[in-house]
Amino acid sequence: MTQIADPRALLYSAGALDPAEAQRLTADALSRADDGELYLQYRKSEAFGFDDGRLKTASYDTQSGFGLRAVSGETTAFAHANEISAAAISRAATTMALIDPSASAKAPPPNATNRHLYTDADPLDLVPFADKVNLCQTIDAAARARDPRVAQVSVSLSGSWSVVEIVRPDGFIATDIRPLVRLNVSIVVEQNGRRETGSFGLGGRYLYDQLMGPDTWNRAIDEALAQALVNLESVDAPAGEMTVLLGPGWPGILLHEAIGHGLEGDFNRKGTSAFSGRVGERVAAPGVTVVDDGSLHDRRGSLSIDDEGTPTQENILIEDGILKGYIQDRLNARLMGVAPTGNGRRESFQHAPMPRMTNTFMRGGRDNPAELLSRVKKGIFAKSFGGGQVDIVSGKFVFSCTEAYLVENGRIGAPIKGATLIGDGPSVLTRVIGIGDDMALDEGVGMCGKGGQSVPAGVGQPTLLVDGLTVGGTAV
Repeated sequence: MTQIADPRALLYSAGALDPAEAQRLTADALSRADDGELYLQYRKSEAFGFDDGRLKTASYDTQSGFGLRAVSGETTAFAHANEISAAAISRAATTMALIDPSASAKAPPPNATNRHLYTDADPLDLVPFADKVNLCQTIDAAARARDPRVAQVSVSLSGSWSVVEIVRPDGFIATDIRPLVRLNVSIVVEQNGRRETGSFGLGGRYLYDQLMGPDTWNRAIDEALAQALVNLESVDAPAGEMTVLLGPGWPGILLHEAIGHGLEGDFNRKGTSAFSGRVGERVAAPGVTVVDDGSLHDRRGSLSIDDEGTPTQENILIEDGILKGYIQDRLNARLMGVAPTGNGRRESFQHAPMPRMTNTFMRGGRDNPAELLSRVKKGIFAKSFGGGQVDIVSGKFVFSCTEAYLVENGRIGAPIKGATLIGDGPSVLTRVIGIGDDMALDEGVGMCGKGGQSVPAGVGQPTLLVDGLTVGGTAV
């Protein structure tokens, strides 16, 4: 299949709107506002679900539309439609006229950039439908052949391709073309009537070819099967306060949820975060440095520009335990008197932007992970997490472990089931007593929810030794 010569044509198709008209309509609609934009989007997506040895689901969807936003002071007017036309934008402009006229200077446009952190190519059209189904079928057969205890295999493959354009009343225009793919393998094993599950996923802002190589999908099978077999041998988890060793990579989801949300600008501007008003203060143990960086190539949470047109960047939020700042969209940055950080994100044209994380992680330290393990007299090693619940304002969390082990006298012991980690983000940061030199980002499967919106995100961390974390268990 051929690539579209000019993806922007998908936003201005059928002559219903042209770029010059979009610029004029935006300038007229936002003439009373401090800030705002017209956000145009075309998106197509597909998903395949292979289960019980056959293709169970296959979906394909295309969607296009616009969101028009006007900002005056702290007030936002927003309207959207799934029709990109001059008439529809004009109708949406009547909502913008309801806000009070701006009493301050117009906000300047974002800095322009020509960088590209990922390919413009469309992953959906470059690989035939039959090849994607065949990949799922091949993985299913290979997983079942690995071990006679494999009872069920589920494979999911998904991809999307999105073209967005930000049109501002001051003449600024920015375009971004965003691919995203993901593969997930889940395996159920059975032995003596007992069933356990293991799963593994990976993805990013690249093409399907990076998922379709045998080395890649075989690794996904091996990781999922290994986790399932470990869980087959698991014993009930103990409960109580104990030392916890957190593995590198995906366990950074705890950092993302319990701490990252508390560092978003809107919560801090409103004074509802545990970190509000604490810039310059020690909020974590020495050595703890937390970064949000949306400028990493090909990563799931990366964006060449955010959904307001601001280039993403590395933002050091906590440095050596000291709070340095928050992540910001344009609105909160302006009201807090700081610069935007490239974190204005939205789920789609149907949503207004807000401060959101991109790839959030803790930098590595100097400790050898094996030495950190040797320091655990009695505790657990949490290698992977599943679901959890977090109170964003307080940072209090409950996370379930999908793979964890007992640790006694510096040695990893039996795998455990039913373990949950309970605590609050700000306190956990102060209890870090060891930071490994093995920082890793996750494999590219994260989704972040906030305010009813979901966006792809990345997490990461090194091996961490945390003293005195509450573990909820099932052992009696």
